[in-house]
Amino acid sequence: MVTIAAFRPEHRAAVLDLSMRAWAPVFPQVRQAVPAFVYDSFYPSGWRERQHADIAAVLDGEPENVDVALLGGTPVGWVCTRIHPEDVMGEVYVLAVDPDRQGAGIGRALLDHSCQRARTAGMRMVMVETGDDPGHAPARRSYESAGFQRWPVARYFKDVTSSTARPAPG
Repeated sequence: MVTIAAFRPEHRAAVLDLSMRAWAPVFPQVRQAVPAFVYDSFYPSGWRERQHADIAAVLDGEPENVDVALLGGTPVGWVCTRIHPEDVMGEVYVLAVDPDRQGAGIGRALLDHSCQRARTAGMRMVMVETGDDPGHAPARRSYESAGFQRWPVARYFKDVTSSTARPAPG
């Protein structure tokens, strides 16, 4: 049975490892879905280096916001929940499940735990953000099946280094 516990430093290596394995099939699809200049700007040394650094920053910088799903004492997933009192909102900032354990309800348990954490903090709602590319389709389905409602957002990028960049009207 999976239990959810507060993050401890001894979970760090396993959480980093499972996160990188969980996102390995996602990033090739992201790369195909976005303009090359955008992908290359976000991941100039490749997605692995950036993701590893970003995850490490969360684990090291805000461990009090991180909860870990444990199976027999081994981390099999994790969630970072941020609280935004100015918006009366919790945020599922990061959620990852070991790819060998996906589909077993661990992500849903972590999502429910995150929502409860926000509710306990007096928040009115919880927000989660994910990509609209094919690689993130399973995440979108999970959030929608958990009752999250989509907020339509359009994010645009323009390559201002290209010869087609036009100056602003004078």
